[in-house]
Amino acid sequence: MANREQGNETAVTQFIFLGFGNIPQLQILLFLLFLIIYILTMAGNILIMVLVVADQHLHTPMYFFLGNLSCLEICYTSTILPRMLSGPLTGDRTISVSGCIAQFYFASFFAATECYLLAVMSYDRYLAICKPLHYATLMNGRFCHQLAAGSWINGCLAIAIITCLMLQLNFCGPNEIDHFFCEATQIINLCCTDTYLIEVVITILVVLFTLPPFALTVVSYVCIISTILTIPSTTGRQKTFSTCSSHLIVVTLFYGTLMIVYLLPKTNTLRDLNKVFSVFYTILTPMTNPFIYSLRNEKVKEALRKVVCKCADFTRIPNWFFLRLKGDEWS
Repeated sequence: MANREQGNETAVTQFIFLGFGNIPQLQILLFLLFLIIYILTMAGNILIMVLVVADQHLHTPMYFFLGNLSCLEICYTSTILPRMLSGPLTGDRTISVSGCIAQFYFASFFAATECYLLAVMSYDRYLAICKPLHYATLMNGRFCHQLAAGSWINGCLAIAIITCLMLQLNFCGPNEIDHFFCEATQIINLCCTDTYLIEVVITILVVLFTLPPFALTVVSYVCIISTILTIPSTTGRQKTFSTCSSHLIVVTLFYGTLMIVYLLPKTNTLRDLNKVFSVFYTILTPMTNPFIYSLRNEKVKEALRKVVCKCADFTRIPNWFFLRLKGDEWS
C-alpha cells in the first residue's frame, strides 16, 4: 500500500475508492443499475456508429459529428464504468497512483473533447436551419474534419498540461478517494505538496472548456428556436422545437453539472453532492445522447429499418439453403 521514504514521510502507491458507501444492499442495487446503463450506452452508441458508416444517406456533416460523439461516449464510459463495476465483484477498490492519473487523463480528455464537440454540433444545426442556402458551402467536408479534429486535439493538449503538473505531485497522506473515479479535485486533496499552480491551471482550463462552448451552444439554439417560430406549419414547428429543446436540456445538464463541480465555491452541501453531479456528466449523458440526438431521428430510424430487414433476409437464407439440400437428397 505504501513505501517508506527518507525521513518520516510515507509515499502513497495506491488509492482506495470509497464510491457510494459500503451498504451491501445499496451496492447490489447500484451495481445492477450502472451495469444496465453501461450496456445501454455501449449498445446505443455502437449502433449509431454502425449506421452512420453503413448507410450512404447518413454521410452528411450532422451524422459525421454524431458518429464522432458516439465514438467519444464509448471511450468516455469505458474509462470509468468497467473499473467502477469491477470493485463490488472482486472486492478490490484500490488503484495505483499511476493508474489513477491515467484514468484522470482519459476521462478528462474525453469530457473536454465533448464540450467542444457539442458546441460544434449546435453550430452545425444553426447553419442548417438558419443559413440553409449557405450550409453546403460553409459546412463542407474539409471544414467538418477540421472542426472534429480540433475538438479532439484541443481536449488532448489541454488535459496533457494538467496531467504533467499532476505527475509532479507527491502523495504521502491519506489515500482514500471519496468518489467513484479519479477526479481532479479528489486527487489534489490527497496531495502533500503545494497545489496552487495546478488548481489555477485547472480553473482556467475548465472556464475555457465550458463557458465559451456552452455560450455558443445556447446562442445557436436561441437563433434556431427564433427561426423555428417563423415556420408557418404548426406540426413542423412543434416537431423541430421538441427536438431542439431536448438537445438543449441534455447539453445544459452536461455543461451545468461540470461547472457546478469545478467552478462554484466548495461549500459543504456541494461537496456532498459532488458524486451525484458527476454521475450526470460521466454516466447519464453518454447513455442519453444516442437516444436524444439520433434514435429519434427519422433518417436514423429508416437506416435502422434497412439494417434489420437485411439481417432478417440473411437469417432466412440458411433455412432456405438447408431445405433445398434436403429436397435434393430426397430426389
